[in-house]
Amino acid sequence: MKDIVPGLPAPPAELAFLLDIDGTILDIAATPPEVRVPNGLPETLARLDRLSGEALALVSGRSLQDIDRVFAPLRLAAIGGHGAELRPAKEGAPVAGRAAPLPSGLRQRLAGVAALGTGIIVEDKGYSLALHYRLAPNLKDAVENAVAAICAKAPAGTLDVLPGKAVIEIKRIGFEKGAAVRELMRRPPFAGRRPLFVGDDVTDASVFAVLPEFDGVGFSVGRMFPGVAGCFAAPRDVRKWLAQISRLETVATP
Repeated sequence: MKDIVPGLPAPPAELAFLLDIDGTILDIAATPPEVRVPNGLPETLARLDRLSGEALALVSGRSLQDIDRVFAPLRLAAIGGHGAELRPAKEGAPVAGRAAPLPSGLRQRLAGVAALGTGIIVEDKGYSLALHYRLAPNLKDAVENAVAAICAKAPAGTLDVLPGKAVIEIKRIGFEKGAAVRELMRRPPFAGRRPLFVGDDVTDASVFAVLPEFDGVGFSVGRMFPGVAGCFAAPRDVRKWLAQISRLETVATP
């Protein structure tokens, strides 16, 4: 694949930086708790946050609590749980009442899929539950079939099943990253800015879809998605690009 080297669409003071985490600014780890923040990235994000007037938000399937744990002591505005949680200001409280957790009985049945074999990792986020099979790729079909059978017993139109990179995640219908980004972009300090979003997975497609509403620009990682302006080869390239931007006082529009 020939990568497109993306250019900055406007000066940082006119942009809202929206960044997916795993697979975008962080390298994917064997299990979610093993993810590591490379040296220099917190400083890059902090500089970008200042340069953009605190219009930088992390957009993730991780919960807000987990996002804060991963990047501690750095705290930023964030969308967590695939849009179930929204914190428009880094020092503010999350917006209340956005989504209800998955029923406990359903979470227990889904967690039981891990009994199919060694290497299946359960990540219960409350609002969703993810089953990671990166350590057991031979069990991919078995995991997907078991999840499909469990979800088929739920009332029609109540659950989303999200395939990802060696993971399958189940959440309620009614919230997604794209809808949360739309709400975020109507709140200060994000309102009136052009969103610049970088994501890597199918769960980021809903964000790419809403960017045109705000004259935004999207970049993907690892592969092209419809509507994106360019593609980075790997998270390290995203980090390098963000570091370069963070050191600029002003950036001319291409």
